[in-house]
Amino acid sequence: VSWIRRKDYHLLTVGLTTYSSDERFQAIHLQHSGVTFFQDWTLQIRYVQNRDAGLYECQVSSHPPTSIFIHLNVVEARAEIQGPPEKYLKPGSGLRLQCNVLQSTELPTYVFWYHNNRMINYDVDRGINVTTTLSEKTSVLTITSAATHHSGNYSCVPSNAQPASTYVHILNGENPAAMQHGARGLSWLQCSPSSWLLVLSIVNMMC
Repeated sequence: VSWIRRKDYHLLTVGLTTYSSDERFQAIHLQHSGVTFFQDWTLQIRYVQNRDAGLYECQVSSHPPTSIFIHLNVVEARAEIQGPPEKYLKPGSGLRLQCNVLQSTELPTYVFWYHNNRMINYDVDRGINVTTTLSEKTSVLTITSAATHHSGNYSCVPSNAQPASTYVHILNGENPAAMQHGARGLSWLQCSPSSWLLVLSIVNMMC
C-alpha cells in the first residue's frame, strides 16, 4: 500500500517505509482478524499545516491496482472578539467583550484574557469579571464601571486557537479628535463641507 500526495505526485510512504524527507509523515499498519479479515493502512501527519491540504491517494498494489482518494481540508482555529478592533468609552461606562472560538474541531481547555501583558481572568478585585462557557466556545469579559486604568489592549487567548485582540480607549472627557495612539486613527474623524464653511468663516472674521 502506497500513499501519494497528488498535488505534486510525491510518494510519501510504501508499506511502512517513509519516502518523504518530511518526518511528520508516517504510515501506520493495523491488522484485524475475525469473521472478516482486513488491514488498515493509515497515513499519519503530525503537526498539520495549511500546506498539507489537498488530495491524497491510497494506492493498493493489486491486479489491477486500486486507489482510494481522500481530500484533506485544513482549517485554522481562531478567536474573534465581537465588534470593531477599537472601542471608545467614557469613564463609568460598562464594557463587555465577547470572544468566540471559530473553526475549532475540539473544545478549548481554557480561554485566557490579557490586559496588555497581564492575565486578568481572576482580577475580580480590579472590577473585571470573566465568564467562560467551554461547551459553547465562548468567553465574556465584563467591567461594570470602566476607569482610565482599564484602557489598553485586550487579548482573548484560547488554548487551541489563534488569539484575537481589541483596543479599548477610556476618553476621560478629552476631545476624541485630539486622541492619537501610535499609528491608530479614529474612525469618527470626518471632513465634511460644513466644517470647511466654519473654518472659512473664522478666517474671514480675522481678516
